[in-house]
Amino acid sequence: MARARVRSGVRSYIGACVHVAIGRKQALLSTAERLYLDHAATTPVLPEARAAVAAALESWANPSSPHADGRRARAAFEQARRTVAEALDWRHDVILTSGASEAIQIVTARVLPARRIVGPTEHDVVVAAMGEGATALLVDANGLIDLAALEKGLAEGPALVAVQLANNESGVIQPIEQIQDMVREAGSLLLADCAQAAGKISLPEADFVAVSGHKFGGPPGIGALLVRDLAALRPSGGQERGYRRGTENWPSVAGMAAALQASAFAGAMEQLAVLRRKLDEEIAASGGIVIAADAPRIPTIGCYAMPGVASASQLVQLDLAGISVSAGSACSSGSMKPSRVLEAMGLPEEMTRCVVRVSFGPATTLTDIERFIGEWRGIHDRAKAKAA
Repeated sequence: MARARVRSGVRSYIGACVHVAIGRKQALLSTAERLYLDHAATTPVLPEARAAVAAALESWANPSSPHADGRRARAAFEQARRTVAEALDWRHDVILTSGASEAIQIVTARVLPARRIVGPTEHDVVVAAMGEGATALLVDANGLIDLAALEKGLAEGPALVAVQLANNESGVIQPIEQIQDMVREAGSLLLADCAQAAGKISLPEADFVAVSGHKFGGPPGIGALLVRDLAALRPSGGQERGYRRGTENWPSVAGMAAALQASAFAGAMEQLAVLRRKLDEEIAASGGIVIAADAPRIPTIGCYAMPGVASASQLVQLDLAGISVSAGSACSSGSMKPSRVLEAMGLPEEMTRCVVRVSFGPATTLTDIERFIGEWRGIHDRAKAKAA
């Protein structure tokens, strides 16, 4: 009797294992069939970054410890910092952080000028960190900063000015070099959120540059603050030369450095520009609207309106078709509220509610674009037939 129970238990266990294995296989097949076009939210960790993280975990020690293991970790940690600086062509200081959000908060909490000037299309993190008292600039219909408004704001005295290099929703690239010259001439400081730009296009030599590792193939939870002059910040004590407290995340720093060194995005930008241009043309020809079509835009992001079809409806139908996109910033798209970025550009509310963001990675292909536009047309045509 006992043996029968054992045999029954073994059969049940084997059956459960087979069921789990089948489920895993189905999940893998499902994942393989999906098309991921939400790289602006986060992009897959590159093989080079995974290997670097794994190697760092094998030789782990606290880089701040004085013993031999700690000194060895510190040497590797500092080499990774130098790699980050070299890969980003940055000749000044690098403070390693948990991401762009922390980098931005370090600046806004400890910078010396009390006044704040912020672009109206900045990421929500920047708007919140700059505070309610910040002077908001204007942008034109293409999302480009009104330089006359900036000049007026700078004339009122030294300030911290926050302007994103490449917008996370529209992909619009600001004339950052011109803005930088205006800010510096006025005796103010420029904070450039470069989360969507780092590892892809050249960065400005702003006073502060915020970088996020998981946007270019590094692991999540790691980033950097590039600082032109540390004297512009009040130190807080702790690690990172007294500008950040907390144990250094050596494995993730190693992964971020390896991702930048791999240059996967930088090497693909020319091809991605061709693909994004193709998608722009197909969307426009199919009854859609390309947001900020006349502005310079980073090749990795496209923003499109489908008049009369809500963003939520598009996302659901695309998701069911195995395609992942978003309705704007991943940090706020879950609320499905009208985009603050698009409203600042003067788009009517009914249009802001019909927009999706499509963002590319190094492995995105023409076949992927064709698959997306095919599904997009299907949604558009069904909505049009229903309304007729």
